[in-house]
Amino acid sequence: MAQTKGNGERLGIPVDPLRHHREKGWDYRGRAIYHFTLPVEGRYPLFGTLEGESAETAFVRLNPFGRRVFQMLSGLAQFYKPKGYALKVLTQMVMPDHVHLVIQVLEPLPQSIGAVVRGFKSGCTKVYKEEYYHSGENATEVHGNISSGAPVHFARIFAGRGSIWQQDKAYYHERILHAPGQLHRMIDYVKDNPRRLWLKRHNPDLFRMHRNTELCGLPFTSMGNHFLLQWHDRQLVEMARSASEDTIAKRLNDVLAAARNGAVTYTAAISDGEKLIARTVREHGFPLVVLLADGYPAEGSPHERYYKPGGVYFEACSQGRLLLLEPKESAYENPAVVKALEEAIRRKAEAKHFAYTAVPHTSKRYRFVALNEIGRMLVEQG
Repeated sequence: MAQTKGNGERLGIPVDPLRHHREKGWDYRGRAIYHFTLPVEGRYPLFGTLEGESAETAFVRLNPFGRRVFQMLSGLAQFYKPKGYALKVLTQMVMPDHVHLVIQVLEPLPQSIGAVVRGFKSGCTKVYKEEYYHSGENATEVHGNISSGAPVHFARIFAGRGSIWQQDKAYYHERILHAPGQLHRMIDYVKDNPRRLWLKRHNPDLFRMHRNTELCGLPFTSMGNHFLLQWHDRQLVEMARSASEDTIAKRLNDVLAAARNGAVTYTAAISDGEKLIARTVREHGFPLVVLLADGYPAEGSPHERYYKPGGVYFEACSQGRLLLLEPKESAYENPAVVKALEEAIRRKAEAKHFAYTAVPHTSKRYRFVALNEIGRMLVEQG
C-alpha cells in the first residue's frame, strides 16, 4: 500500500475498516484484485438476519431483496462482459447491512473499477425501489428499528434518498490486494463474517469502544477486557529496534514464564522484537494489553459505531484476552509523560555516548517512546 501503516494496522488491527484507501498513482483500470465493502445507509439490516445457535453455525438468512442482491453479485462479471470488462468474482458475502466483494480485473478496463461498483450500487437501488420499496417482503416489520426495536417501514426510512447505500464521497471502500497470501486471507475473512458478527453480538461489552477511560491520570480510548487492568502482576515488553535475536529470544522466554505465572503483558508492539513477543503471547492464549499510536476511528466518525479489531486480535478480544488502549492527544503532553520521555531519551543517548537532543513532540519517535513510557506508568503505578 502506498500509505504508511499505523501502529494498529501493523498488528492486524484495521485502523478503520471503512476508510477508503485510494492510492495515488494507481491505475484503477489495470489488472488487480480488490476487496470492496459496501454498507447500507444507516446500517439498516436491509438484506436479511443473522441466525445460528453458535458462532460456528452462524449464517445470514437472506430475505427476497438480499437474495436478489446476491444474484446480482454472482452475475456481475457476466453482466459487464459485453461492455468490454474482463472480471472475475472471487468471493462475495451479503451480510444483513453490508456487502463484501472480492473481484479480479483480468484485463485493462474501458473505465475504472469504480464505474463497476457504482453501477452495481445503482442497480441494487433501482431494484429495491421498483420491486421491494413498498413490500413487506424485505423484513421491515421483523427487524424494526435497530436501537428501539419498534417496527419501522423501510420505505419511510429511505423515502427521499437517492440510494440505499451509505452516502460517501468515496462511493465505496476498497482494499487493493498486493502482497502474496493476501487473497487467501481476505477470502477467509469475507467467508468468516457471519461467525465474527455472531461473536460481536454475543460479547457486546468486549467490543464496546470507551472514549473516556482514565488510567494513571491519563485519558485513553479503549476496547476489550477492562478487567485485565485489575491484574496486580504486570510486565512491560520494550525492545530496542537494534536488539539481537539472542536478546529477543531470552526476553521472550522470560515474558512467557511470567505470563504462565499469571502476569498480564503490556506492549506497544512497535519494534520487531516487541511484535514477535506480542504475537507469541497471544498465540499461547495469555492476556495482552496493547498500546496503540493510531488504532481507532476519529470520534464522531460515521464508522465509529462499527469499529472492531481485525484479524487474530478479533479472536483474542472475543475471548476476553485483549485490551486495546490508545492514549488521547493530551496524554502525550502530560508533564509526567514528557518528563519520563526526556529522561529515557537522555539515558539512551548517554549509553551510546551521544549528546542529548530534544525530540519534537510531533515526531513519530516522540510518540513511540512516549507509548513505552506510558506503558511503564501503567505497569508500575496502575
